[in-house]
Amino acid sequence: MSEVFALIDCNNFYVSCERVFNPKIESKPVVVLTNNDGCVVARSNEAKALGIGMGVPAFEVDDVFKKHNVEVFSSNYTLYADMSGRVMETLSTFTPAMEVYSIDEAFLNLGGIDGSLADYGRRIRRTVRKWTGLPVSIGIARTKTLAKIANHIAKKSPRYDGVLDLTDALDVGQVLATVPVEKVWGIGIRSTIKLKRAGINTALDLSRADVEWIKNCFGVIGVRTVYELRGECCYKLEDNPPARKSIVVSRMFGVPVESMEQLKEAAAGYAARAGERLREQGLAAGAQTVFVTTSRFIKNRYFNTHTVEFAVPTNDTVELIRAARGSIEKLYRKNCRFKKCGVVLLGLVPENRVQHGLFDDADREKSIRLMRAVDTINAKVSTPLRWAAEGLCQSWQAKFRRRTKQFTTLFADLPEVA
Repeated sequence: MSEVFALIDCNNFYVSCERVFNPKIESKPVVVLTNNDGCVVARSNEAKALGIGMGVPAFEVDDVFKKHNVEVFSSNYTLYADMSGRVMETLSTFTPAMEVYSIDEAFLNLGGIDGSLADYGRRIRRTVRKWTGLPVSIGIARTKTLAKIANHIAKKSPRYDGVLDLTDALDVGQVLATVPVEKVWGIGIRSTIKLKRAGINTALDLSRADVEWIKNCFGVIGVRTVYELRGECCYKLEDNPPARKSIVVSRMFGVPVESMEQLKEAAAGYAARAGERLREQGLAAGAQTVFVTTSRFIKNRYFNTHTVEFAVPTNDTVELIRAARGSIEKLYRKNCRFKKCGVVLLGLVPENRVQHGLFDDADREKSIRLMRAVDTINAKVSTPLRWAAEGLCQSWQAKFRRRTKQFTTLFADLPEVA
């Protein structure tokens, strides 16, 4: 059975999530901001038409917001993650062969589906919209790279109404000729510059490029891209994605932090969140790095890191917090206004394969029971248990002044019908 890939991509995902629960903004320009309401991270098509760029600082376009009555929202990651889960669960009903590629994208293998694949794609699109309220675009092709291109065109061209099937198209070459080479999956800025210097300006040009030259310039990854554009599958679905190599938890502070104790509170909070993620994935960390930084825009910027290696890989929040607070004592500098800190967990191994040390005197069984109890409680309550080391006031927390409610994960925030 030959493989057929469908890439399903949620349109303007963060914006679309906000519109599900606020239909009044359906046709209005909408943007979503990053942590601390700093930069634009998502835009509706209407906002793009106003010239609002991705990543632009919000204060630089504040006049545009006011002039055109742009609806501005703070990021609501809890809502977005839950909506993503609902989309992926919906997609899984159409085929067991599925790869979640990102929070708003997934590859499906439609090999073996009888009838029109375009019709099947439109059925998927209607179902996702009906069950979740979110619009999606679907690109179908015999390779992942071509499916990415088909998806891009389906999203941009009204002609295809959100679904484009390139599996049996006789004019694939004509389609590739309309796609700039920089829009090809995996082609970055540096590669684009090098390709254009060689006269390769479109996806079609790249598909016809000399393989030996591509190999010399871009290695085996570049060769695979060429073959994928020619319709030869080089990338299979990752039913079991490779194990993560690290876990990072980091946030910008709402206000600059100057005291060591506040910095310790922040690091402890991030270590606690990182520990939760470890246990969710059944992993343990062999080392933990804590980093701190002041604003990158000041003259005497300070950035530094400190790493602690654990004698025995752990996912015990108590150990992680203790190590994080100790790292802050090493990193702290007086008279520095810290803008951000973070925790990076490294050396990840499955928790059931941890090699215990001969001289390890920690009560690991007690630790496991405690973590399991805390996680069980937090899974059932709306206000989770927190560790004292995280502090009570947390005045340093990132600001989300325009964040909407957690409509799908908190009973108190359930939408009300008048």
